[in-house]
Parts: sequence; C-alpha cells; structure tokens
Amino acid sequence: MRHPPRSVLLAVAGTVALVAAALTPVVTAQGAVPACTVEYSVTGQWDAGFQGAVKITNNASALSSWDLTFDFANGQKVTQGWSARWSQSGTTVTASNESWNGALGTGASVSAGFIASTTGANAVPAAFELNGTTCNTDTQPGPTPTPTAPPTTDPPGTGDGPPALHVQGNKLVDAAGGTRRLLGVNRSGGEFMCVQGRGIWDGPVDDAAVRAIADWGVGAVRIPLNEECWLGLSHIDAAYRGAAYVNAVKELVARVEAHGMTPIVELHWTYGQYTGNSAGCSDVHAGCQKPMPDMQYTPSFWTSVADTFKSDQAVVFDLFNEPYPDRATSTTAQAWQCWRDGGTCPGIGYQVAGMQDLVDAVRATGARNVVLAGGLAYSNDLSQWLTYRPSDPTGNLAAAYHVYNFNSCANASCWNSTLAPVAAQVPLVAGEIGENTCSHGFVDQVMKWFDDRGLSYLGWTWNAWDCSSGPSLITSYDGTPTAYGTGLRDHLRALEG
Repeated sequence: MRHPPRSVLLAVAGTVALVAAALTPVVTAQGAVPACTVEYSVTGQWDAGFQGAVKITNNASALSSWDLTFDFANGQKVTQGWSARWSQSGTTVTASNESWNGALGTGASVSAGFIASTTGANAVPAAFELNGTTCNTDTQPGPTPTPTAPPTTDPPGTGDGPPALHVQGNKLVDAAGGTRRLLGVNRSGGEFMCVQGRGIWDGPVDDAAVRAIADWGVGAVRIPLNEECWLGLSHIDAAYRGAAYVNAVKELVARVEAHGMTPIVELHWTYGQYTGNSAGCSDVHAGCQKPMPDMQYTPSFWTSVADTFKSDQAVVFDLFNEPYPDRATSTTAQAWQCWRDGGTCPGIGYQVAGMQDLVDAVRATGARNVVLAGGLAYSNDLSQWLTYRPSDPTGNLAAAYHVYNFNSCANASCWNSTLAPVAAQVPLVAGEIGENTCSHGFVDQVMKWFDDRGLSYLGWTWNAWDCSSGPSLITSYDGTPTAYGTGLRDHLRALEG
C-alpha cells in the first residue's frame, strides 16, 4: 500500500532462542506445600535482551492484592512488561498486580511477562517473595494443590502465545494439525520512519498499544520493514539503524506474541533505482515501493531475518510487499519470469532478486517458517502464481494477495476465476485489504468471500492517520476506530465470539 505523505504522517543476525528455566513447586512427602510458588522462564532471547515470564501460584490464604519481588544477578534491566505493573530499583524487580488481577484465591495462579535488557549472562533469579513471603519453600502445611485449582488469570485479549505454523495442503495448521487463519491488521511505520530520519515506529508500540490491537479480536499483526534500516546502512541515522532497529523489531514481535497474536514480518521498502512506469520515487535508497527487490541487499536481509527468527515458527515471513514488474516489462510472461527468477529484467535498471532467490536465502539458514509470496500488480494479480510459484523444499510456501476497492481484481468474479484456483492448492493470505472511502462496504464483501472459504486477511492499517488520505483503521492508538475500522473490528470480534 502507498503511504500518506510525510506531512501527515546489521548486518546483524541475533538469534531468538526459546529456552526455559522454570522453578517448579516444592511438595514434600508429608504433604507440606510452599505458601506460594513461582515458575520463572526465559521465553525468548537475543543479543541485547530477552523476554521473560512468571507464573505465581498462591497456596495460602486468599489475597486481594499482590507484589512479587526478585533480584537479578547479572545487571538485567526490565524495559517493558504486561499483566502487572513492573518496576526496578537497583537489582530488585517488583511486579504489582493490575486492577483486574489483584484477587488471588487459595490455589489460584496469575501470569505476567516482561522484556529486559542484558549485557551477557542471564542467570535465573535465586529467590522470589510474594507480599514478603518467600516462595518455593516448604513453609505452608496443608494438602497438595489439586489439578482443579482455579485457572490462571489473564487480561482480556491475552493468553498463550501463538502456535508454530506450517503448511498442510492448502491450509495453515498448528502442531496438532488444527487449521489456523491469520486475521488481523497491519502496523505500518517500520518501513518509512527510519529512512526518513524520524524514528523507528509511527506511534506507540508499548504493551498498552499492542494490547489495544488484541482487544479488537486480532489474531495476527503484519509488520512492514525496511531492508536498509535492518542491515544498518550508513546513510540511515545511527539511532534508527542496525542493532537499534533489529532490537526494536524483535521487541515488537515479542509483544505481539505475548498477546497471543501471530507476527508477520514483511519486507516493504528496498534498495534500487527505478524511474520507469509507476515509479514511487527516483531515489536509489529504500525510500518507496520498488517494482521488485534488489539482489544487492535483499537476500542478505532475508538471511539475517531468517537467522533471527528461525527458532520461532510462530513468526511468518512475507517476502516482498507489492511487486509490480508488470509495469516495467513489455509482456506478462516477462513480468512473471522476472518475479520468480530475478536477474536482469526488462525496464528495471538494477539486478533483481526473484522470489526463488528469497526463498532460497531463507531456507539456507535452516528456517522452516511459513513464507508468503505476493503476485504481480502490487500483489493484486495471482493469475499465474501457480505456474511460476517458487520451489520450497520445506513445503511451507503460501500465496499473498492485496485488494483495495480501487484495484483491478476487486470483485467476486475475479476472485472466483483467479484466487479460488490458488486457494485450492496453497494457503492464501490477503496481507492487505482496505478501501479509500472511510467506510467498510467494500471490505465487508472481501471478508465474506474469504470467510466463506476459510481464508486469511489483514486490514490496512493500524495507524492514526486521516482515513481520507488512505485506509486508516484508527483515530487513536487506544483503538478508537474510524468508520472504516469499525467494520473490521466488529467483524473480527464477532468471529472471535
């Protein structure tokens, strides 16, 4: 999608490692139980930080409020948190209940999570106290808690993290074989703010802001990125490139997952000078949508991104936002060949990385994450996607599609003739749906067609822009919808219910 004008608006390969360091409850042969137990785990880790979680179980008298304290031993610093009010003084961390989860009955549990920085070692805290009582020690006589204890208290819109996904036939499925649809929104900003020297995200992406997205019934968030900012090229402001940018992306992915939503990391803006038909800009740098990704930087981008997230198959990779080589080439066959094979493409002055090059770059890292590939005409044309689809040795390739009310393929007749055959063979994800009318009559039609076939879609975009300048779902990052956003929100909530 094109963006509102600016006026309205590492080569690093850190690896996420899913590791657990849980402290298990202590129960003696005599039946004594701790007054409280705390299970602590590291659920994600990268070069300069990690994501952690605590599960607190109260085995003593009921509590109306609670404070959990523990000490870090290696200089770790909490930077964000959810499901509790997190603070830190020196090495001591305190998590205090929120208004909605303060009541903790006998045998009840509550979970909370956080993101913290670290400079090296990351030892598990040695001791935990709940309201001044040491946990995980045999100080509370009584019966062993039974499996029928009240369930963990979670805030609205949160719960377990999203599942690892893979392709099975024409469906996205979880490890148990259950069908999963990616229904949600786009969170624009990471593709343009950094290259314009204005930051990394457009608007807040803290826990409250991500929780507001989840509260719409959203199950997936697409996160557009910029390859030059990720790779840390020197012309990008140092505050917004390389490690700073990569860590910001990893933190947002962690927050999205903490609220049970699937993150889709997507390459939006890329390097390469293009001044031909429908050029978005004349700049060689990644300052606008180019007709195809470039061979100079894009494979390196995907190698780094895949290395970063390959241990987390809940993360989906969207290879390139909106290809349009058909605007540069003389024939449709040339455009599709350029799309798949890259190289020297008619009408495009730089060496192109084709979709096969990008699939190969991802798979060479060992990543088995689901990969999305959009078609021609800004991902609105999938008419020959099956003929030219890249080879994926893992079988985890899906088709991406974008549709707005002003596109050529924007009616049921076109969807039946060009999308249905694709959806019969591979998963189909409409990574962007929207309309420029500030209403939702068109997206209502899109959602019904996709719902009837069990397909996925995400609305453009969760940014507080004037919807008359482009499809904007919200007027405020607290989740206040535009008239257009109301249609998507109410529909997703109805599906969730």
